[in-house]
Amino acid sequence: MSSSDKLSQAKGMFWATVLSNQQIRTCYYRLIIELEADAVPLFQSVIPGQFVMLDLTQTALPAQEKIPDSLKDTVKRQLILRRPFSFSDVSVGQGENGPVVKLEIMYCVLGPSTVRMTSLSKGDKINVLGPLGNGFNILPDKELSILIAGGMGAPPLLHMASVLKKLSTKVLVFAGARSCDDLPFTIRIGNITGLVLEEFWQLGVDCQIATDDGSAGFKGYVTACAEKWLSQNTWNPEKTAIYACGPEVMLAEAAKLAFKHNVPCQVSMERMMACGIGLCQSCAIEHKTAQPQQTEYKLCCKEGPVFDARDVVFSKEG
Repeated sequence: MSSSDKLSQAKGMFWATVLSNQQIRTCYYRLIIELEADAVPLFQSVIPGQFVMLDLTQTALPAQEKIPDSLKDTVKRQLILRRPFSFSDVSVGQGENGPVVKLEIMYCVLGPSTVRMTSLSKGDKINVLGPLGNGFNILPDKELSILIAGGMGAPPLLHMASVLKKLSTKVLVFAGARSCDDLPFTIRIGNITGLVLEEFWQLGVDCQIATDDGSAGFKGYVTACAEKWLSQNTWNPEKTAIYACGPEVMLAEAAKLAFKHNVPCQVSMERMMACGIGLCQSCAIEHKTAQPQQTEYKLCCKEGPVFDARDVVFSKEG
């Protein structure tokens, strides 16, 4: 096992304190939590694309009027398992009693767990297991990093963008969603560039928006927006890498785009996870082998969630 693999397998269970839980859009929130000092050694070297499992079983439901109508029945279900969340930012700083870790988690209200998350407020405690999984392998010899985010695939790529900027690498982001309302960002109107995604703008990262219905930016799929840019600009495939996170059908298209232009591509996959540590075997990803026409299965939680796009057998292919 390499040193990077050993690092990615190092994990712990910690108590975290909620610092803020801000609503960004109708269904999108940004949760910031502070982990105890014991978490610092593990999280100070965390890799974009890794994730944590949150214990939300003891988190109360919000007031009835704050629960979306579509979820009023399902939210009554008892929670048993932890839920996985990637982070959009990780920082280590000095707290009142020593070094602390701050995690920023962007989430969408989709079910019983995330509805409960909206009730978290400053000072609340939450149990965290992590960091888990293998994140993106940052390729240091690349001059241009293209990040393709679809919907809630944005958080790990926002983290990735901040890391890449510190390496003085040119970063270009393509952020897509079904409509403007489905973009999980703080949106404002720029004086020159039109709609601006505040989170990427603060990092000094160029970002192009794509929406399926054309309500913001490029009308069409985010991978088509990326293809348009690649075809209209001068760039060096040997010095370029693509990193993608989003729905699997989008990841399959990103992989095809990378193959077409002979560019390495890494994709962050998503599967339902019961444990997050490889015990339940429920998050299998079909993976190519060195033998033609033969495949094997790897676990999204332990050997992923990030894989080389060339090795993944996408379920939506063909």
